[in-house]
Amino acid sequence: MASQWHSLVSQKLFLAKTLLARVEQDAAATAPEREAQLQGAIELLLRARKLLLVMIARCHQNKADRPASVDELEALLPYPIAETETLRELSETSGSWWQHLNQLEAAAAEPPKTRKTVTEENIIAVSADQGPDRSVQALNKVLAAMTVLAREIDEQHSEW
Repeated sequence: MASQWHSLVSQKLFLAKTLLARVEQDAAATAPEREAQLQGAIELLLRARKLLLVMIARCHQNKADRPASVDELEALLPYPIAETETLRELSETSGSWWQHLNQLEAAAAEPPKTRKTVTEENIIAVSADQGPDRSVQALNKVLAAMTVLAREIDEQHSEW
């Protein structure tokens, strides 16, 4: 059962990787095309994270529920499991891929912030809050970490 869910998670990760590769390779892409590819990759990473939670629930014989957070996953299971401990640690660790996805999700759910116009009077006072790192390199790091974790969970549960 874990392998079916692992395949679905892997599919989303592969599609995100494909979009990120297009961003890097297509120098002639317009700004809207590049933005669409980046947003598409981020959405696929977020979907893969949710599916990872479902995959873990299925690995532990929960056939019906679809947890959307680590808290919900923990509440579904009558006993503590190593996967939730790992995810909890990631969710509480500053700079982790889990927190990076939280930041990306929060930024995607808000309208773009208006930026101040730089003039001679305020050039020193302007501070640009760029939001979470949406670079291809940063997103590839998130993708790689998610891929490793999903594979480890699948291999662990395929042994049974």
